[in-house]
Amino acid sequence: MNTNENLLTRKNAAIVFFVFASAYFISTLIRAITATLSPTLSVEFQLEARDLGLLAGGYFLGFSIMQLLNGYWLDKHGPKKVILYLLCIGVVSCLVFSISNNFISLLLSRIFIGIGVSACLMAPLTGYRRWFAANMQQRANAWMLMTGALGMLASTLPVQWLLPVIGWRYMFVILAILLIISFVIIAFFSPGWSDKEVEIIENSNSKVGFFSGYLEIWKNPYFRSLVPLGFFNYGGLMAIQTLWAGPWMIKVSGYSALQSATGLFWLNFSMLITFWLWGLINPYILKKGISADKIIILGMPSSLVILLLTIYSGSNAGALHWTLFCVCSVFISLTHPAIGLAFPSNIAGRALSFYNLVIFFGVFIVQWGIGIIVDIIKLFGHNEILAFQGAFLIFLICCTGAYIYFLIHKSSRIKE
Repeated sequence: MNTNENLLTRKNAAIVFFVFASAYFISTLIRAITATLSPTLSVEFQLEARDLGLLAGGYFLGFSIMQLLNGYWLDKHGPKKVILYLLCIGVVSCLVFSISNNFISLLLSRIFIGIGVSACLMAPLTGYRRWFAANMQQRANAWMLMTGALGMLASTLPVQWLLPVIGWRYMFVILAILLIISFVIIAFFSPGWSDKEVEIIENSNSKVGFFSGYLEIWKNPYFRSLVPLGFFNYGGLMAIQTLWAGPWMIKVSGYSALQSATGLFWLNFSMLITFWLWGLINPYILKKGISADKIIILGMPSSLVILLLTIYSGSNAGALHWTLFCVCSVFISLTHPAIGLAFPSNIAGRALSFYNLVIFFGVFIVQWGIGIIVDIIKLFGHNEILAFQGAFLIFLICCTGAYIYFLIHKSSRIKE
């Protein structure tokens, strides 16, 4: 439905991109802040590896719970209305997190934070599907991810510097205030769905029920071919970037908390530059007729090789190794716009949110799972370095299997 009457002018498109990017920036800052705060929270609340994984993964559990509902609501009501309602939950949850005094309270508020910011990426991507020209979809997606990398960058050294000054509790009060500011600018500057769009969507939805609509998406062979990649490779990338890279640097590489935060800073700075460059070159690659599938197939093995090298290197692997892994995983980001463009615009929100469910449930399982495996291996008397190596080796096997599955099943794709 991205007809000329829906397309925004260059100026309005830039404004809309900025206001939604502000919310996504804050959401990724909150998402990744546990990697920097993990030493402090582990000491204050006496957390084991599995507890830390569950706490960090709670955000993604809440996030994933909302994806199917968000997809339905985004298609029906539009990005503006959906994101504004959810941000209210995010504000309250940040405040509750700031006053939590036990693990259960931290976990529950973390889950509701995930619910509150669960539309911060899918809402703009659904809107861009209608408001931006087709040849700008990949660039808009890449630059939204660049904004997310900027949020993750802000969660590293800046948080580490502020931690002894104001403490982690007041940080979450500040994050709540930032969400309120984002709420205000989205309310003022974001376009809503037009009456004509709402009428068309409601007519379409009346023919396809809530669950049958998602069943239709699931039946698509191309969507299913990307599910394992989304769950393990994309979800695993986020699990490492937002949590496990930090504990590896401290417990395996022997970094201090400040050195770990510095390593995370450069990791996320590298991702920011990578997504910026990715957004610049993607339209030109597509003009050459090189498909997203081909780029994924050729590019993804590099991340698997780097991950294998990191595991093998053990205590000699640090920030540089994890930075290379994350940068080489950038090819997986093409799956998001590929999904969006593979379906008609009236169900694009549901398709994107369904895929997001896969990704973020994958983050939750991988984050928690790595922590559980680390603790289990340690129970058998092995040291922490070997425990981390074993957990990540299992993760590597899953990622390799997902890549092979995509190679086998990639051929079938919906024609737009």
